[in-house]
Amino acid sequence: MSQEIQAIDRNHIKQRLTTRRLGNGRGDADLNPGMKPVRDPLTPAAVLVPIVDRPEGLTILLTKRTDHLHDHAGQISFPGGREEDEDNGSVETALRETEEEVGLPRSRIEPLGQLDHYITRTGFHVTPVVGLVTPPFPVTPDPFEVAEVFEVPLSFFLDRTNHQRHSRVWQGQKRYYYVMPYRDYYIWGATAGMLVNLVDVLMES
Repeated sequence: MSQEIQAIDRNHIKQRLTTRRLGNGRGDADLNPGMKPVRDPLTPAAVLVPIVDRPEGLTILLTKRTDHLHDHAGQISFPGGREEDEDNGSVETALRETEEEVGLPRSRIEPLGQLDHYITRTGFHVTPVVGLVTPPFPVTPDPFEVAEVFEVPLSFFLDRTNHQRHSRVWQGQKRYYYVMPYRDYYIWGATAGMLVNLVDVLMES
């Protein structure tokens, strides 16, 4: 592990997230110029990027979605979802959805800031909210939405050699996307794209 990665601790993350300016936004079209979302207007959504402060090192908490969901079924994702009318902004959406999906109480989460907005091909305008999670905390997944909750060492994502770019043919055109395989988990698409953004923020000089 490089010294640069070892130097990234909770204080470093707080400093970077609380002082940064948001970029112009990212999305699936970054790797596929000209690609348009499948619906317009876009659906506002927010996710929590949960950084867990474990004694043995920082981790990222992720979920595996159940196979029957309409959007992104079976994929690895951050807890989150559509903004509701009663939500008071993106942070509220991310915290509410995290409680509903995985049972992680907001009292254990310290919101630090946001990554760049992310536009998905499926028509979502996603605000990634980064939160520092302090153990211990309960995990009670909603069985309808979440098949599994797991954690990956933050150091794995900080190592750019684990960032892959794959492609496949979709609707007659080759499409590119990020992939970060970890053990038996295939982390790709929007989730991987947001993780690349997180790494850019934490590693920028």
